[in-house]
Parts: sequence; C-alpha cells; structure tokens
Amino acid sequence: MSAEPALRDRSTTAGDPDPDVPVIGPATGPALHVMSYNIRFHHEHSRPGEPDHWPDRAPRLARLLQLEQPTLLGVQEALHHQLPAVEQALPAGYGMLGYGRAGGSKGEYSAIFYDARRLEALEWDQFWLSDTPELIGSTTWGNDVPRIVTWGRFLDRGTGCELVHVNTHFDHDSEAARERSADAVMELVHSFRPHTPTVVTGDFNAEAGSSRPYDALVGSGVLDDTWATAEQRLTPQWGTFPDYGEPVRGDDRIDWVLASPDVRVRRSAINPARFAGGHPSDHAPVQVLVSVGRG
Repeated sequence: MSAEPALRDRSTTAGDPDPDVPVIGPATGPALHVMSYNIRFHHEHSRPGEPDHWPDRAPRLARLLQLEQPTLLGVQEALHHQLPAVEQALPAGYGMLGYGRAGGSKGEYSAIFYDARRLEALEWDQFWLSDTPELIGSTTWGNDVPRIVTWGRFLDRGTGCELVHVNTHFDHDSEAARERSADAVMELVHSFRPHTPTVVTGDFNAEAGSSRPYDALVGSGVLDDTWATAEQRLTPQWGTFPDYGEPVRGDDRIDWVLASPDVRVRRSAINPARFAGGHPSDHAPVQVLVSVGRG
C-alpha cells in the first residue's frame, strides 16, 4: 500500500487563523467522503454574538462545507429554513433526501445530502423510531420528541457499486428509546445485508465503546466503528460535543460513522474547526474517506 500523504491537523485553538485546508476535502477516484454532522437547530431565543446564534453560525457552517465537500452528508437537527445554508454551501448538483420529523417541512430533519453527479438515488425512505414507524411524529419508547431514520440506496456511477446510507438522531434523554432505536437501525441494516455495503451516520447521544446502543450496533458484527477501523486517523480523538468550547482529547464520541466490513475505511477525522473565532455548531462533524468495490 502506498504511503498516505500528510494532511494538516485542522483542530485549532482559540485565536488561530481561519482554517484554509480541508481535513479530507473532495473525494477523488473511487473514494467517497462521508460526513455526519449535527448542525444544531436555530434557537430562536439566541442573540447576536452568542455562540449559539444561527445567523452568526450559518456562514461558518458554509465555510466548513465548502472546504470539505462530502460526497454523502448526514445532518441532524436541521430545520427547514436552515437547509438552504447547507445546499448553497455544497457544489451545484447535490440532492437531498428526507423531510421534517413532524411531517412535511415541520420539525428537525435528519436529511441526507448527496453528490448527484456521482451518486444516483435508487430508492429512499424515512420512518419514526417507535412502535408505529410509519406514523408521523410517533413516540412510544419513552422519548418526548419524535426521532427518525432517513435512508437511501445509491448507485455509484464511478464504480458501478451500490451503497446504502442510513442517517439518524437518537433521543437525548431516554436510554430505553436509544436501545430500541439501535435495534430498529440494525433491523433496517440487516434488510440490505450482506448484498449492499452500508454506512450509518448519526448523533447517537451515547458514548462510543461504553453504551448499550453502541454495543448493539458495533457488537453486531454487521457494522464497524470507522474511527476504530480507519487505516489513518487525521485528527486526535476529540469529543464530538464540545458545546462551543475547547475540544477535549478523549472526551465522549456521541456522533459516529459506522460501516459494514466490506467498506474500506481509508481515513477518519473529528473536525472541531473554528472560523472567525466561532464554531459552526455545538457538535464537531465526523468525517471518513471510504471505498466500496474496486479501490
């Protein structure tokens, strides 16, 4: 295997210049760049100058996405009026799958953005993490707010291979709901396996390596934690929820990118980049460079 090129660790500290080099950047050849990103909903009571204020954060989010240009992007917490900031930051020719968790354009999206120049969406769907998954807004597992899964099956025009992308956001409060949600995601993944390589992105609100949802998903033998299996890690193991503060090495990873064993994980990163001294979100995106099929 040829040596990997050196890439600058873009995990900055306060006062550093704005990053100008992507951690992974646009994928080339047979590789695909997959990102999971909780972009933080627009809190209407935030004020200008506060870290959480969406009008201040939107251009920072746009800058990060312009630099990274993921082939597949699973977002969480996106409200309908925040989606244009994502769409406009990505190159022309991207598509989006998903709708609000309260139905239509209402509520948070766990949307999938994809490079339609490279990937053809063959089918997709969305369901609720409850005993009535087709019922819009349903909550039956102890969670007070609806939680959803959005998934798409894609044809990679570059390699001729198919790939499934599953994106989700588990409940922040109920451990029982998180455990049942992990079971539901596994049931979905099993429906595509072993024939179709699969990646799962999400804010799981559970610690990697020491939580029951993680054990259910990664302990299944059907999915691997790409942070653990990557051939090269491009950043330290930052916690993925710095909450607008300094990133902390070894802190909890609650945002993950998982992949089936037939997905080659070339590089992984946790990206707490700042722009003009501020964070785009209270979460740090998780990024991986993968290959499916040849390459």
